[in-house]
Amino acid sequence: MSVQPASAPVHKPSVTEQLPVRGLRYTVRRWGPADAPPLFLLHGWMDSSPTFQFVVDALRGDWQVIAPDWRGFGGSTWFGHPYWFPDYYADLEVLLDHYVPTGPVRLVGHSMGAAVAGVYAGLRPERVGQLAMLDFLGLKPPADADSPFLLRKWLDGQREAPQLRTYADHAAFARRLCAVNPRLTPARAEFLARHVGRVGADGRVEMACDPWHKVSSPFVYRIEDVMACWRLVRAPTLMLFAEHGYVNERFGDDPDALQRRLDCFAERRVVTIADAGHNLQHDQPEQVAAALEDFLRTEAA
Repeated sequence: MSVQPASAPVHKPSVTEQLPVRGLRYTVRRWGPADAPPLFLLHGWMDSSPTFQFVVDALRGDWQVIAPDWRGFGGSTWFGHPYWFPDYYADLEVLLDHYVPTGPVRLVGHSMGAAVAGVYAGLRPERVGQLAMLDFLGLKPPADADSPFLLRKWLDGQREAPQLRTYADHAAFARRLCAVNPRLTPARAEFLARHVGRVGADGRVEMACDPWHKVSSPFVYRIEDVMACWRLVRAPTLMLFAEHGYVNERFGDDPDALQRRLDCFAERRVVTIADAGHNLQHDQPEQVAAALEDFLRTEAA
């Protein structure tokens, strides 16, 4: 008896559109019916909007999912020179005004996307009705990261253009993704290799991210400034921590620091996603989708 090959996973279809945002071209990916409740998904550093495909596939309700590629990522405009982080807050505001001109919105951010969403929710508390932060609760900068050190490091980084690692083809890129994340299934790795990667002029495959994002910021990261913004958040907030992710890695041995950061959010819920690393949207999308929908439905009731 012959054995039939396993069928490829069926993914919910998405469409992409180009949107002018503050003089740039933004690529925005959308899933679901246009008349469904809007839900914004904001990707992290060195990533792009297709990273949420598996979570979208696992959502049970009808949502109009809106996921931009941040400037310098995916199909949005790349600079070819360093980026200024506060621009992401202003870009987000333009995107929200375009898709949901008035009233509160639902923001879900992973990693860097959560950094943007969390601060924005404090700066514009009237615009954010629900906030979910996936495996992010601020950075923990090294003690020796003073201004002269960071400025000198940034200046040194301008001498030549940074480069990304490249791979012979999509299959080689998928193998690399599996090697760095043992929880990633081959099917998901193949999808990500084709949708968050791009083929360069030389025919090799690399992450679809401007290499200039690798140049570190010239400014000291001050968690006190970030926490001051978090204290202004009025939206109910869901914290999704990955069991083996960055939050537990950074604060597992410093529960007081973790609690101080959590206490900035007046109304919060903390859920741990089991058997997941930092990219919990890849590792356990079903758990992530279930936690998100439980939160969004409960808080909206």
